[in-house]
Amino acid sequence: MNKLRAFDIEIVHIKEHVPHTYNFKLDESSFFTLFEDSIIQKGLLDVIVDLEKTPLHIKMNISIKGNVELICDRSLDPFEYSIDSAYPLIFQFSEEEEGEITDEIIGIKRETIKINIAQYVYEFINLEVPIKKLHPRFQEEEVDNDEETLLIYSTDTEGEEKNDSPTEDLIDPRWLALKSLKDKSKLN
Repeated sequence: MNKLRAFDIEIVHIKEHVPHTYNFKLDESSFFTLFEDSIIQKGLLDVIVDLEKTPLHIKMNISIKGNVELICDRSLDPFEYSIDSAYPLIFQFSEEEEGEITDEIIGIKRETIKINIAQYVYEFINLEVPIKKLHPRFQEEEVDNDEETLLIYSTDTEGEEKNDSPTEDLIDPRWLALKSLKDKSKLN
Protein backbone atom coordinates (compact mmCIF):
# COMPACT_ATOMS: atom_id res chain seq x y z
CA MET A 1 0.00 0.00 0.00
CA ASN A 2 3.02 2.31 0.24
CA LYS A 3 2.96 2.69 -3.53
CA LEU A 4 -0.51 4.26 -3.26
CA ARG A 5 1.01 7.11 -1.25
CA ALA A 6 2.29 8.52 -4.55
CA PHE A 7 -1.36 9.51 -5.15
CA ASP A 8 -1.67 11.56 -1.96
CA ILE A 9 -2.54 15.21 -2.41
CA GLU A 10 -1.80 17.35 0.63
CA ILE A 11 -4.71 19.74 0.93
CA VAL A 12 -3.84 21.40 4.22
CA HIS A 13 -1.35 23.85 2.62
CA ILE A 14 -3.37 24.62 -0.50
CA LYS A 15 -4.51 28.22 -0.74
CA GLU A 16 -8.18 28.86 -1.36
CA HIS A 17 -9.40 29.97 -4.81
CA VAL A 18 -6.01 29.26 -6.39
CA PRO A 19 -6.08 26.58 -9.13
CA HIS A 20 -3.56 23.76 -8.71
CA THR A 21 -2.60 21.02 -11.13
CA TYR A 22 -1.13 17.62 -10.26
CA ASN A 23 0.27 15.16 -12.78
CA PHE A 24 0.51 11.42 -12.24
CA LYS A 25 1.98 8.86 -14.63
CA LEU A 26 0.62 5.33 -14.50
CA ASP A 27 3.31 3.04 -15.84
CA GLU A 28 3.05 -0.41 -17.40
CA SER A 29 1.74 -2.58 -14.57
CA SER A 30 2.70 -1.36 -11.11
CA PHE A 31 -0.49 0.69 -10.57
CA PHE A 32 -2.96 -2.02 -11.57
CA THR A 33 -1.26 -4.75 -9.52
CA LEU A 34 -2.04 -2.74 -6.39
CA PHE A 35 -5.73 -3.55 -6.83
CA GLU A 36 -7.05 -7.07 -6.28
CA ASP A 37 -8.78 -8.81 -9.21
CA SER A 38 -8.15 -5.94 -11.63
CA ILE A 39 -9.51 -6.52 -15.13
CA ILE A 40 -6.67 -4.34 -16.43
CA GLN A 41 -3.17 -5.73 -16.05
CA LYS A 42 -1.14 -3.15 -17.98
CA GLY A 43 -1.53 0.42 -19.03
CA LEU A 44 0.31 3.61 -19.77
CA LEU A 45 -1.80 6.57 -18.71
CA ASP A 46 -1.39 10.22 -17.84
CA VAL A 47 -3.62 11.51 -15.05
CA ILE A 48 -4.04 15.25 -14.62
CA VAL A 49 -5.86 16.54 -11.55
CA ASP A 50 -7.05 20.14 -11.63
CA LEU A 51 -7.94 21.21 -8.11
CA GLU A 52 -9.46 24.29 -6.52
CA LYS A 53 -10.11 24.70 -2.83
CA THR A 54 -12.89 26.86 -1.39
CA PRO A 55 -14.03 27.30 2.23
CA LEU A 56 -16.82 24.73 1.68
CA HIS A 57 -15.26 22.11 -0.61
CA ILE A 58 -12.45 21.00 -2.88
CA LYS A 59 -13.33 20.65 -6.56
CA MET A 60 -11.30 18.25 -8.66
CA ASN A 61 -11.41 17.45 -12.33
CA ILE A 62 -9.56 14.22 -13.04
CA SER A 63 -8.49 13.79 -16.68
CA ILE A 64 -7.23 10.39 -17.79
CA LYS A 65 -5.56 9.84 -21.14
CA GLY A 66 -3.60 6.90 -22.53
CA ASN A 67 -3.86 3.21 -23.36
CA VAL A 68 -4.60 0.08 -21.36
CA GLU A 69 -4.13 -3.53 -22.36
CA LEU A 70 -7.31 -5.60 -22.35
CA ILE A 71 -7.93 -9.26 -23.11
CA CYS A 72 -10.39 -9.97 -25.93
CA ASP A 73 -13.48 -11.86 -24.75
CA ARG A 74 -13.67 -13.76 -28.04
CA SER A 75 -10.06 -14.71 -28.86
CA LEU A 76 -8.27 -14.10 -25.52
CA ASP A 77 -5.70 -12.03 -27.42
CA PRO A 78 -4.37 -8.90 -25.70
CA PHE A 79 -5.05 -5.56 -27.39
CA GLU A 80 -4.56 -1.86 -26.72
CA TYR A 81 -7.62 0.17 -25.75
CA SER A 82 -7.50 3.97 -25.78
CA ILE A 83 -8.90 6.01 -22.89
CA ASP A 84 -9.53 9.75 -22.96
CA SER A 85 -11.95 10.96 -20.30
CA ALA A 86 -12.52 13.44 -17.50
CA TYR A 87 -14.49 13.10 -14.29
CA PRO A 88 -15.49 15.70 -11.71
CA LEU A 89 -15.05 14.97 -8.02
CA ILE A 90 -15.99 17.16 -5.06
CA PHE A 91 -14.76 16.74 -1.50
CA GLN A 92 -17.19 18.58 0.76
CA PHE A 93 -16.03 19.71 4.19
CA SER A 94 -18.16 18.65 7.15
CA GLU A 95 -17.83 18.09 10.87
CA GLU A 96 -17.80 14.29 10.44
CA GLU A 97 -16.31 12.12 7.74
CA GLU A 98 -19.39 11.08 5.80
CA GLY A 99 -17.80 9.17 2.93
CA GLU A 100 -19.62 9.08 -0.37
CA ILE A 101 -22.63 11.42 -0.36
CA THR A 102 -23.37 11.03 -4.08
CA ASP A 103 -21.38 9.59 -6.99
CA GLU A 104 -19.46 12.86 -7.32
CA ILE A 105 -19.48 14.24 -3.76
CA ILE A 106 -17.46 12.81 -0.86
CA GLY A 107 -17.72 14.16 2.67
CA ILE A 108 -14.43 14.74 4.51
CA LYS A 109 -13.49 16.36 7.82
CA ARG A 110 -12.24 19.92 7.71
CA GLU A 111 -9.05 18.76 9.51
CA THR A 112 -8.13 16.32 6.72
CA ILE A 113 -4.47 16.74 5.80
CA LYS A 114 -4.31 14.77 2.57
CA ILE A 115 -6.54 12.98 0.09
CA ASN A 116 -5.47 9.81 -1.69
CA ILE A 117 -7.03 9.69 -5.15
CA ALA A 118 -5.68 6.28 -6.26
CA GLN A 119 -8.97 4.42 -5.73
CA TYR A 120 -10.94 7.11 -7.58
CA VAL A 121 -8.52 7.04 -10.53
CA TYR A 122 -8.73 3.24 -10.64
CA GLU A 123 -12.54 3.33 -10.64
CA PHE A 124 -12.68 6.01 -13.34
CA ILE A 125 -10.36 3.95 -15.57
CA ASN A 126 -12.55 0.88 -15.07
CA LEU A 127 -15.63 2.89 -16.02
CA GLU A 128 -14.06 3.42 -19.45
CA VAL A 129 -13.53 -0.30 -20.11
CA PRO A 130 -16.33 -1.65 -22.33
CA ILE A 131 -18.49 -4.49 -21.05
CA LYS A 132 -17.78 -6.50 -24.17
CA LYS A 133 -14.04 -6.36 -24.78
CA LEU A 134 -13.41 -7.17 -28.45
CA HIS A 135 -10.11 -7.04 -30.30
CA PRO A 136 -10.23 -4.35 -33.04
CA ARG A 137 -10.21 -7.02 -35.74
CA PHE A 138 -13.62 -8.20 -34.50
CA GLN A 139 -15.16 -4.73 -34.21
CA GLU A 140 -16.37 -4.54 -37.84
CA GLU A 141 -17.91 -8.01 -37.63
CA GLU A 142 -19.77 -7.04 -34.48
CA VAL A 143 -21.17 -3.86 -36.06
CA ASP A 144 -22.29 -5.81 -39.15
CA ASN A 145 -23.93 -8.50 -37.00
CA ASP A 146 -25.77 -5.92 -34.89
CA GLU A 147 -27.23 -4.31 -38.00
CA GLU A 148 -28.31 -7.62 -39.54
CA THR A 149 -29.86 -9.09 -36.41
CA LEU A 150 -33.56 -8.37 -36.32
CA LEU A 151 -35.73 -10.64 -34.27
CA ILE A 152 -39.41 -10.91 -35.04
CA TYR A 153 -41.60 -12.91 -32.71
CA SER A 154 -44.91 -14.22 -33.97
CA THR A 155 -47.35 -16.93 -33.00
CA ASP A 156 -48.35 -17.48 -36.62
CA THR A 157 -46.43 -20.12 -38.50
CA GLU A 158 -44.89 -18.97 -41.73
CA GLY A 159 -46.96 -19.57 -44.84
CA GLU A 160 -50.13 -20.30 -42.87
CA GLU A 161 -53.19 -18.30 -43.82
CA LYS A 162 -55.46 -16.95 -41.16
CA ASN A 163 -58.86 -18.53 -41.15
CA ASP A 164 -61.60 -16.93 -39.11
CA SER A 165 -63.99 -19.86 -39.24
CA PRO A 166 -65.56 -20.94 -35.91
CA THR A 167 -64.45 -24.54 -36.37
CA GLU A 168 -60.82 -23.41 -36.13
CA ASP A 169 -61.41 -21.88 -32.72
CA LEU A 170 -62.39 -25.02 -30.85
CA ILE A 171 -62.73 -24.42 -27.15
CA ASP A 172 -61.69 -27.02 -24.64
CA PRO A 173 -64.85 -28.58 -23.11
CA ARG A 174 -63.55 -27.93 -19.59
CA TRP A 175 -63.50 -24.19 -20.29
CA LEU A 176 -67.04 -24.41 -21.64
CA ALA A 177 -68.17 -26.05 -18.39
CA LEU A 178 -66.52 -23.30 -16.35
CA LYS A 179 -68.06 -20.65 -18.55
CA SER A 180 -71.53 -22.12 -18.06
CA LEU A 181 -71.01 -22.11 -14.27
CA LYS A 182 -69.94 -18.45 -14.48
CA ASP A 183 -73.01 -17.56 -16.53
CA LYS A 184 -75.29 -19.36 -14.02
CA SER A 185 -73.73 -17.44 -11.12
CA LYS A 186 -74.50 -14.13 -12.88
CA LEU A 187 -78.17 -15.08 -13.09
CA ASN A 188 -78.40 -15.64 -9.33
